[in-house]
This record gives sequence, C-alpha cells and structure tokens, in this order.
Amino acid sequence: MKNIIQNINKAFDHRIRLGIMSILMVNEDADFSTLKELLGVTDGNLASHAKALENENYITVEKQFIGRKPNTKYIATKEGKKAFQEHIEALEKLISNT
Repeated sequence: MKNIIQNINKAFDHRIRLGIMSILMVNEDADFSTLKELLGVTDGNLASHAKALENENYITVEKQFIGRKPNTKYIATKEGKKAFQEHIEALEKLISNT
C-alpha cells in the first residue's frame, strides 16, 4: 500500500504554523500584532513558530520602526507558498481517499 501521508509537510503539523501560513497565503503580509490577535496566541508561541517557518525559508521577517514603535512583518516566500499548497493538496487527497 502506498504511503498516503508522505506528502504531508511536518513544518505545518502544528496549528499555529498552519494558521500563520493560512493567513499569509491570502494576505501579502501580516504584522506580529495581527497574527497574534487572529491566532489567539502568546508572544512567545507566535515568535517560536514563526522562527521555525523562517528556518525552513517558508517566510521572511522584516523588522522596522513605525514612528518610534518596532514593527515586525511576515511574508510568505515563493518556496513557502509552494510547500503549503502541496501540503493542503496532500491533506485533500488524504481526506478524499478515506
């Protein structure tokens, strides 16, 4: 029997990472505060999961100041969008085969 979960990407196996990528797939970018609010997570959880996606080169992080306030912006990379789309397709295939 063929391995039906072989195309499921472990980088997206946590709900927070799945949420980050879902938001970035439909938005050009999102800042830290927006992601935190939409996902309902703590600063530390968001930062650690964003770092994991950044380490995979699935997102880029841009830090800047708006006025005197720091602002961190996240953007899905081409590679990240492709990997996430393949992950979603693998999940859809898994669901349709069961």
